[in-house]
Amino acid sequence: MPTQREMDEAEIRGQIDKIIESLRARDLEGLKLVYATDIVSFDIDSQLQDVGLEAKLKNWAKVFSLFESVNYEIRDLTLTVGDEVAFGHAFGRLSGTLKGGPVTSGMWVRVSYGFRKIDGSWWITHDQVSVPLDVQSGKGMTDLEPDRQATTGDHLR
Repeated sequence: MPTQREMDEAEIRGQIDKIIESLRARDLEGLKLVYATDIVSFDIDSQLQDVGLEAKLKNWAKVFSLFESVNYEIRDLTLTVGDEVAFGHAFGRLSGTLKGGPVTSGMWVRVSYGFRKIDGSWWITHDQVSVPLDVQSGKGMTDLEPDRQATTGDHLR
C-alpha cells in the first residue's frame, strides 16, 4: 500500500501532467485546476512578478495568441514533498507552430515550482521560469539543452 508521501507525490506529478495536457489543448480552463488563486509567478515573459490566477492565465493566453498549435514537455522533474508544502524543479520546453509562421522547436528553460496542500489538494502557489545568463553580455543563453545523462551538477550543455 502506498504511503501518504507517495500518494502526495503522485498527485503533484498529476498536476504537472495537467499543465502539459492543458497547454497542448490550449485550454485555459484546464490550467485553472493547477494554480492557487494567489499564485506568485516569476515567468520568463512578464513583469518581475505576477500575482494571482488571472495574471498567470494572461501569460498563458499570450502564448495561445502566438501559437497555432502548442507542444510542452517537462524533463527531469524532481520533487521534495512534505506534509503541507512541496517544491520541485525541472526543465521545460514550449514549442509548436507559430500563427502564420513556421514550426519552432522552442527553447529549454529552468522551471521551479512551489506547492501547498490546500483543503486536501495540491496547488501550485509559486513558479519561476528562467534561462541561464551570460554575465558578460547580459543576455540569456537560450540555445542550451538538458543533458539526458546528468543526474547532478551542470544539467545544461
